[in-house]
Amino acid sequence: MKTQNDSLKQADETKEVVLSFIKYLNNEDFKAARDLVNDDMTFDGVLGSRNGADNYFKDMEKMKFKYEVKKAFAEGNDVCLLYDINMGNTTIFTCGWYHIKYHKISSLKVVFDPRPVLEK
Repeated sequence: MKTQNDSLKQADETKEVVLSFIKYLNNEDFKAARDLVNDDMTFDGVLGSRNGADNYFKDMEKMKFKYEVKKAFAEGNDVCLLYDINMGNTTIFTCGWYHIKYHKISSLKVVFDPRPVLEK
């Protein structure tokens, strides 16, 4: 039976996976970031989706976004980040929902207002 301390520990561990992932992306250490993602990871975003970690990282290596985390929430195997994503010419406030499976990121869903990106 899980105790409250076990649940808090799990949440801390899942949050650490995601925050480390963001740190590696910011440092453009894509190999270290890739090590924190399951091969069959899915990405669902406002402007598209990707199936498979390799497809996701092909895009990430080209775009080289920078993330400024404003708030991180964790519950069980889920982590929610509120962050500004610097996309080069535009910074967008975004919400990312990360699901952790086997101590790695299994899925990511992002939500943001796409108008500043589409207007460029």
